[in-house]
Amino acid sequence: MRYSMNWYMVLALGAAFAITLALGPVIIPFLRRLKFGQTERAEGVQSHLLKAGTPTMGGLMFLVAILVVSVPLAFFYPNIIPILILTIGFGVVGYLDDYLKVVKKNSDGLLAWQKLGLQFVITCLFVFWLKTYTDVSMAMILPFTGGKTIDIGILAIPFLFIVVLATVNGVNFTDGVDGLASSVTVVVAFFFVIASVRAGAGIEAVAFAVMGGLMGFLCYNAFPAKIFMGDTGSLALGGFVAAAAYMLNMPLFIPIIGVIYAAELLSVVLQVSYFKLTHGKRIFKMTPIHHHFELSDWSETRIVTVFTIVTILCCVVAYAAM
Repeated sequence: MRYSMNWYMVLALGAAFAITLALGPVIIPFLRRLKFGQTERAEGVQSHLLKAGTPTMGGLMFLVAILVVSVPLAFFYPNIIPILILTIGFGVVGYLDDYLKVVKKNSDGLLAWQKLGLQFVITCLFVFWLKTYTDVSMAMILPFTGGKTIDIGILAIPFLFIVVLATVNGVNFTDGVDGLASSVTVVVAFFFVIASVRAGAGIEAVAFAVMGGLMGFLCYNAFPAKIFMGDTGSLALGGFVAAAAYMLNMPLFIPIIGVIYAAELLSVVLQVSYFKLTHGKRIFKMTPIHHHFELSDWSETRIVTVFTIVTILCCVVAYAAM
């Protein structure tokens, strides 16, 4: 059954924006006093070395806002709950990663196997809730087919793990330029609002909360950033995107609406693979791919603007594909 958007769902956007905006003057000085600053890699983009010491873990700001706004509405719209599980769960993994970086002064944070293992556990919890407490099927809408679906049976669960982990890590790679991950994900969240209203899925409240939280965060994260979201924020946003897509039976739309996430992830995979195969040669100047554009003399503002416009256009295409 389809239904119209309720006013209090739109209010979720304003409330999340206001909460995040209000937390800025509290969280940013607090993190500075604790010396919770970003550690930049010496072999990375040289201009980023000037950002060393900028407070990180800023994802806590919009995660608090999302929780405060969404939890009360989850009593009326239970489909919000699995999205919160994946969003907050991955946020916790990101927080642990950031903690090691800023407290232990280790730019690598969690080891790869540790991060992947924790992500796997969180995804298991999401699958358990999805299968036990919701009526959301594993059938997936095929883009450009007029709403036809495909059910891959027993392969649906392994495929879900692949989609979730790829999406989360794609968003994580996207967070490397001031305001980039925030701006792109605002657009993606708005797409989920429209798709949810159209399908009557009941997840638009949390999508609005994510939009509002990120808009508030952008007031501090836009270039030049006063705070970074860190893995606390980027992993949480990846969890949101993957979970929302599955609640709408739209995981196959992620490469369209999340074309930037896909490009960032694919650039890293191609670069590493080509480097190993050719014993040292590279496809890009540096990856993730936004660093390639930085080294090609694109400003951070230009990268964010172009990547956001591309996301808007791809979301329009995805809407047509519904």
